[in-house]
Amino acid sequence: MKNIFAAILMATLAIVSTGPIVSAQENPSPADQRRLFRKGAQLWPIYCNTCHNARPGSEKAPYEWDQVIMHMRTLGNLPPEDAKAILVNLKAR
Repeated sequence: MKNIFAAILMATLAIVSTGPIVSAQENPSPADQRRLFRKGAQLWPIYCNTCHNARPGSEKAPYEWDQVIMHMRTLGNLPPEDAKAILVNLKAR
């Protein structure tokens, strides 16, 4: 039981310490937003279709995609820049 609690605690600390993928302080320029959107549009079907059918961005509210991407980033071992690009793309749809 102690091992399970320790594992859950360590996983929680690891997730909390990484912070959000796109923070509130980070305000990308419109040019960066367009670049991330295009990159996310290219990466979205590659990463998402690897394990399941890719979901359209309109399926979830923008705030829900934050949680989905954090989960998928862990499961799919997404690099931070790729996860950020996919998130920008999904939120804009």
